[in-house]
Amino acid sequence: MSYKGNFNSKYPSENFHSFQFFKYHSFNGYTGVNFPFLFYGKNKTETNKSLITKFFKENGFITSGAIDWHFIDNVRTYHNYTQEDMYDHLLLLCDPNNDHYSINTLRCLYGKQNIEYLIEYTSQFWEKYKNNRKYSIIIDNHGHEGTLTVIKYIDEIIANFFNNLFNSNLLKDTSIFLLSDHGVGMPSIYYSSDFYQREYDLPILLLLINDRKNITYEEQYKYIYENQQSFITSFDIFNTFGNLLYGNRYDTIENNTEARITCKSPFGKSLFEQINQKQRNPMKYKYLGIYGISNKTCI
Repeated sequence: MSYKGNFNSKYPSENFHSFQFFKYHSFNGYTGVNFPFLFYGKNKTETNKSLITKFFKENGFITSGAIDWHFIDNVRTYHNYTQEDMYDHLLLLCDPNNDHYSINTLRCLYGKQNIEYLIEYTSQFWEKYKNNRKYSIIIDNHGHEGTLTVIKYIDEIIANFFNNLFNSNLLKDTSIFLLSDHGVGMPSIYYSSDFYQREYDLPILLLLINDRKNITYEEQYKYIYENQQSFITSFDIFNTFGNLLYGNRYDTIENNTEARITCKSPFGKSLFEQINQKQRNPMKYKYLGIYGISNKTCI
């Protein structure tokens, strides 16, 4: 979709572009496997890596994280970030009465759904730093159950969050990623169905861009439009972060090496670049010592 002009009185001349990537694949149905590729651009076993926040902070961004880990053990093992990687502002929400992800009921604390606390915190961050460059992330676990019904209760909450930011004139020059790190991975009544098997490694990825400077050239728009039907992975999302962060300088950044940590993975490309499908074999990642993508679930 593309909205041009008169979409809102506060944005009379802004362009809004939204994209949905239908062939975005995860490497596994487990978050612990997929998150490092998404936020580090590397395997979780590699020691020479930095969280994406490091690169944003180095470029003058203020960072925020609002994360629903859901049970105590995840907080105890909350990653081995270094001080330079840590968010400037961080909310970790933990429910001491919930010791497992896969509960088929609403996640609530003190009369509110857990995600409402994450959104309130993030909204305060956006208002506080409305005149600053900023990067913020919300990680919510409502989708971590097999019936696929609990997740629907947060739709209106998320829509209101974006509407409030928009109406407060806080979404100018902003890119929004709405994604999951893997598909339907929790045991459920759908387990034996073709639907479950097809969706197992097929997450969701939506991208909303309202800063025209992010799509400077017609060629870039053409590529990101075509990539909606390209086979992509978390590495491509990681590189897209780098592309948005560094702009025209992105092309000169070297890929990740053992000697130098960068925000550009050799296993991915920015979604603003042309992706040659003939060079994309889903099983090649297995040979790279990462995690292969099954031919059964690959589309």
